[in-house]
Amino acid sequence: MSLGTHVETAVTERLYDVSDYYDAESLLTEDERRVLSRLRDFLDREAKPLLADYWERGEFPARLAQPLIDLDLMEPAELTVHGPARGIYQGFRIFELARTDASLATWYTAQAGLFRTAIRVGASEEQQREWMPRIIDFSLKGVFSLTEPESGSDIAGGLSTTARRDPDGDGDAWVLDGAKRWIGGASTADVLAVFARDVADGQVKAFLVDREAAGVTLEKIHGKTSLRMMQNAHITLDGVRVPESMRLHNVNSFKDVAAMLRAMRSDVAWIATGIQAGAFEAALRYVRERQQFGRPLGSFQLVQEKLARMLGNLTASLSLVVRLTEQQARGVYRDQDSALAKMQSCVAMRETVAMARELAGGNGITLESDVARFHADAEAVYSYEGTHEINALIVGRALTGESAFTR
Repeated sequence: MSLGTHVETAVTERLYDVSDYYDAESLLTEDERRVLSRLRDFLDREAKPLLADYWERGEFPARLAQPLIDLDLMEPAELTVHGPARGIYQGFRIFELARTDASLATWYTAQAGLFRTAIRVGASEEQQREWMPRIIDFSLKGVFSLTEPESGSDIAGGLSTTARRDPDGDGDAWVLDGAKRWIGGASTADVLAVFARDVADGQVKAFLVDREAAGVTLEKIHGKTSLRMMQNAHITLDGVRVPESMRLHNVNSFKDVAAMLRAMRSDVAWIATGIQAGAFEAALRYVRERQQFGRPLGSFQLVQEKLARMLGNLTASLSLVVRLTEQQARGVYRDQDSALAKMQSCVAMRETVAMARELAGGNGITLESDVARFHADAEAVYSYEGTHEINALIVGRALTGESAFTR
């Protein structure tokens, strides 16, 4: 029985009967719910038993990668008869992964979200025709390589990796020098989507760099206390030659990069919402089972108050990302919309996972309850794809018409 075909009957029960209080799931078609049910079954059977061990070891469970790819989740055949898979399905796919584990969601979204968006926004039509089918079936795996050792929030002006025309060649190649940091999934990617500043005009360009090209060095970042399963790399580029054919032809300034970020931030808001669902469900299981003072922990007033606040955070976040996804499906992409969703869902996430940890008491700092994993992993999600402060300033600029960014 294959992973891709073992769930064929109608999904008669709600997938999110606890964590989707206002039934956003009703926006999904039966076929979309069937695909998500297939993913749920795989995560429950194959992934969950491995997570605590691999998280503690700081290793990604590589044995899950190909089975996840084989599930055909990015553009499932049954959902693409009349065009690409709908945004609401893609959002719930992220939600389902994140409610199981943040690293799994981050790993999958690195390909399905970041790298795919880089090609969709930055590549020419000819390049898209060549690369997009291979991205969808994972035969071309890539990562988004923007952040640098000394530049994160200020990357627009601080990006220091350079690109120059090859002085010793025929002008049809580029030479890249610099470094990138925090690049998740780089060690298993085929290509790195590297953003560099053209020394000739000072504008940002983008290149697909072969991970094994001469001059490329990858080092695993050790000592992380968050997203421990996700393998983040420090990348050094020393005189790396890249042919013009591997430059993303529609990236000619940071404005083009900003267009990618505008589309990507909604994915992170879905991850933050999924983490809340996972933490909430884990805490709810715990207080239903745990006995204190001769009574179920869930029977105490203060416990129920925390559960209600957690559910409120989760419900508000899910409503926010669903509405944002509906807007984007109509072609409405605004910096302030995705920034607001990322900012607010992450604030709610931080409070939700903290209360989940509180409800589990001392057991909430052990991997046995799942709560500890969500609590720790939330910190990385809170910061990546734009910090709280940067996203707040994007929203503030839209509200006031005044930029408060440091010049």
